[in-house]
Amino acid sequence: MSKVITDAKMIDELLSRGVEKIYPSASLLKKKLMTGEPIKLYCGYDPSAPSLHIGHAISFNKLSQFQKLGHKVIFLIGDFTGMIGDPTDKTAARKKLSREEVLKNSKEYQKQGASFLSFSGDNSAKLMYNSEWNDKLTFKDLIELSSNFTVQQMIQRDMFQERLKEEKPIYLHEFMYPLAQGYDSYAMDVDLEVGGNDQMFNMMRGRDLQKVLRNKEKFVMTLKLLADDSGKKMGKSEGNAVFLDEKANDMFGKVMSWSDGLIINAFELCTQVPMSEIKTMKQQMTNNEVNPRDLKMKLAYEIVKIFHDKSSAQVAQDYFINTFQKKEIPDEIVEIKIKGKNRKIVDLLIEGSLVESKGEARRLIEQGGIKIDGKVIKEVNTEIDLEEGMIIQRGKRQFIKIKLI
Repeated sequence: MSKVITDAKMIDELLSRGVEKIYPSASLLKKKLMTGEPIKLYCGYDPSAPSLHIGHAISFNKLSQFQKLGHKVIFLIGDFTGMIGDPTDKTAARKKLSREEVLKNSKEYQKQGASFLSFSGDNSAKLMYNSEWNDKLTFKDLIELSSNFTVQQMIQRDMFQERLKEEKPIYLHEFMYPLAQGYDSYAMDVDLEVGGNDQMFNMMRGRDLQKVLRNKEKFVMTLKLLADDSGKKMGKSEGNAVFLDEKANDMFGKVMSWSDGLIINAFELCTQVPMSEIKTMKQQMTNNEVNPRDLKMKLAYEIVKIFHDKSSAQVAQDYFINTFQKKEIPDEIVEIKIKGKNRKIVDLLIEGSLVESKGEARRLIEQGGIKIDGKVIKEVNTEIDLEEGMIIQRGKRQFIKIKLI
């Protein structure tokens, strides 16, 4: 059994770095951590997509800090709750998923979590699935559990209030999601749950159940979300989300596309760079003593190093410098073989796997996002006379080379 570390300085950083709020209080959690007794904590990940994204690295990082201090970490796959769909921040009900879909989606989650966490050794993180207990609940059990909550509690959520104003439906199964997540805490008998600040409502339901059913305190730690200084979040809707299964070059390039306001927050939340260094970088940016691009380059390197390796991070950095900073075409480009001497530009983009549909191709062309040998193509009906070695470029990072056969 690994020894629990009670170093006050390390615990203070654990309770502050990337943390928005701790319920009931940081001081009570610190007191518990200072006893030297290991606590059991978890974070849950619903498999709504085949890959997690960089926002999940925030919780990976925090779980890793607890693990290094000797505490018991559970990495929970929400294969049951994922079928319901968390209504958080949604103005319409999520599409329900089948068990097969959520299990397929979660196939790589443990591997992605292992970028920060250790799943082997004396104090290994434990992988669990919440179908293990939720599948066994009877209708009688569900009625009994739901009696611990009120309709007023559930309907006070912001997204439900918005739907009521807009006269949009709120489905009964959406009320069940916080109950199901709350039951996870009871089923695993945890001392602490970690999650994004948008999960506070759901996490507090587990705290309610632990109090009622076990007369036990459960702590809740909400983490900051990755956002710039104005509060604008990194995310799929902004087109700058970094998925953890992306290739090193693409991951590096996407981080470099982030606004300067994300740099310091991303260092704090998504990397293990010491806070002393991060404070120095923040001061340098405030005093205009450093080019933000250089810090962003360091950030991209650190992120790629975590989810790939040091060598891949260096290669990705060199690729970015040569391709974009120096505005050069990369040395290695995917070559596609094409029969014939001409193609309509829309068909060529599909054949070269640069787009998935004709609609996407038209939008890119209209937005000036397609170049051939460095020249922007502006007309969707353009017919291209193909030449050996011709370079087709989508955006800043995707290239293909024509091989005539």
